[in-house]
Amino acid sequence: MKDFLNPAVRDIKPSGIRRFFDLVSTRKDVITLGVGEPDFVTPWHVREAAVMSLERGKTQYSSNAGMPELRDAIGTYLDSSFQVEYNPADEILVTVGGSEAIDLALRTLISPGDEILIPEPCYISYSPITVLSGGVSVGIETFAKDQFKLTAESLRKSITPKSKVLILCYPSNPTGGIMTYEDWLPIAKVVEENDLIVISDEIYAELTYGSKHVSFAAIPGMKDRTILVSGFAKAFAMTGWRIGYACGHSDIISAMLKIHQYTVMCAPVMSQYAAIEALTNGLEEKDKMIESYNQRRRLVVQGFREIGLQCHEPQGAFYAFPSIASTGLTSEQFAQRLLEEANVAAVPGDVFGLGGEGHLRCSYATSVASLTEAIDRIGNFVHKLK
Repeated sequence: MKDFLNPAVRDIKPSGIRRFFDLVSTRKDVITLGVGEPDFVTPWHVREAAVMSLERGKTQYSSNAGMPELRDAIGTYLDSSFQVEYNPADEILVTVGGSEAIDLALRTLISPGDEILIPEPCYISYSPITVLSGGVSVGIETFAKDQFKLTAESLRKSITPKSKVLILCYPSNPTGGIMTYEDWLPIAKVVEENDLIVISDEIYAELTYGSKHVSFAAIPGMKDRTILVSGFAKAFAMTGWRIGYACGHSDIISAMLKIHQYTVMCAPVMSQYAAIEALTNGLEEKDKMIESYNQRRRLVVQGFREIGLQCHEPQGAFYAFPSIASTGLTSEQFAQRLLEEANVAAVPGDVFGLGGEGHLRCSYATSVASLTEAIDRIGNFVHKLK
C-alpha cells in the first residue's frame, strides 16, 4: 500500500521525541523530563467556564475565525502585555492550537521550491511542515556561546534568491534562549533588506525570567511582515484544550482563514469559552505558575553545573539544554543509556536540528521532588561514566 502514499508524507521521519518516549512507556519508575507540558492542571474556574458552556447548550460552530469575544480578549491581551495591536475583526484567527496556526501560515505562504529559514536547534515540527507544504527547509545553526540567539550575520549568510520566510521561536524550545529588543533590531534590518516574511512562534512569550518578552511584531516596521503565532497551552496550562491563534496583516489572515475553514471549520467552542475565562480572570494564576517554573529553573541549572555538565542559563520557556559532550557519548547514546541505567527520560538534542548534537533537552515543568531526584540520578550516571 505504500505505493499509494504521497512521497513527501511517506519519507517524513516520525517525531524524534515521540519515538523516544515510546520506549519510556515500557518502563517503570521513570522520571520524565521530556514532554513539553506544564505539570499544572488547568485552573478550576477555566475548566468550569467550559463546563458551563456545555450546560448552556453552547455546542454549535462558532465563526470560522473564532468567537468575537475571544478575538477581542486576545487583542486586548497582546496590546497590554506585549504592545502589539491587532484588529480583532480581520487580523486575529483562532486556531486548533498554535500548531495549526504554524501549519496554516506555512501553507498560505509557501510556493513549491521556496526556502524557509529556520534557526536551529528548534521545535521539531517546522521542517516537516515546510516539506509537506512544498518548501525547502534551510537550517541556521545557533550556539550556546551566543546564548542560542539568532545573529544577523548567520541569517544573512543563509539567504538566497529563493528565501521567502523566516521562522522564529523565542523564547526557544528547546534551548530556553531569548531575544531582546537590541537583538531584534539587526535581524529586522536583514528581513527588510531581503523582503522576507516572518512567522514568529511566541507560544512561550509569558515564560521569561528577568526580562520581559519582546515580540518581533513590535519592532518598528515588522508588524505587517510578521505572523504572530501563540496560544494557551504553555502559560495557561491548557495543552489538551488545543486552542491557539495567529495574528497578522488582514490579507494574510484572510488567506489562512480559507484553509482553516475548509479543514477544521473552527476551534472547539468549549475551548474558546475556557480561553476567554483564562484571559479575563486567569492572569494571576498564570503568574504564579511562571514563578514556580523560575524556581525550578534555578534548581535544574545549578544541579547540572554541580555534576559537571555545562549548562547555558535559559532565560525563557521551561527547558534546560545542558551539554553532554564531555561524556564522549552522542546525544542519542546518552539519552538511551540514561533511560536504561538511571530511569530518567530526556530528549536527545540532535532531534532539534543543527547545533543540537551534544546536548540534552530537559523540561523542568515537573515537581521539585522529581527534579531533585532526577538530578541525583543523572549525577550518579555521569560519575559512573567517568
